[in-house]
Amino acid sequence: MKQRVLLIFFIAMGVTLQAQKGLKIGIQGGIPIGDFNDRVGVVIGGEVGYAWPLGEIIDVGVTAGFLNGFPEKYREETITNNFPNVQFIPLGVALRIWPSNSFFVGGDIGQALGLNDGNDGGLFYRPQLGFLMGPQTQLNFSYTAVNLETAMWATITMGVRYTIAPKKNY
Repeated sequence: MKQRVLLIFFIAMGVTLQAQKGLKIGIQGGIPIGDFNDRVGVVIGGEVGYAWPLGEIIDVGVTAGFLNGFPEKYREETITNNFPNVQFIPLGVALRIWPSNSFFVGGDIGQALGLNDGNDGGLFYRPQLGFLMGPQTQLNFSYTAVNLETAMWATITMGVRYTIAPKKNY
């Protein structure tokens, strides 16, 4: 099931990105909170997506990415606990509301596919605040959550997103 969803998403994304006006690529880093705070030390990720403007204030789009939580290593007397990396591929839709030319609020929602053993993934959501640092570069702050079967994956992250503008044909 996961492979089918992933395949359909990437085929659809590849078909739609051929004629679009800009591709968004980003990286993010942060810390875990909640259920995984003791097992994961640092989180990094990347994302790719596209947003279509619906007027001057609202953008909607698609997003895909990769999240990796690096494990903490604990040593208690003679026992060392080695936890595995926690990895997800979030696939979803995005909404951005621009109350001004340089600030947005919004979020992503969709399904996060779990990659490591015992991780089935779940519903993910990522509310965000962002600021333009230039015509093509955004700085964003977000909370990312994945509702797992027995726990909640939650992180606080900061990221940078760059828009690759298309060449204009005159």
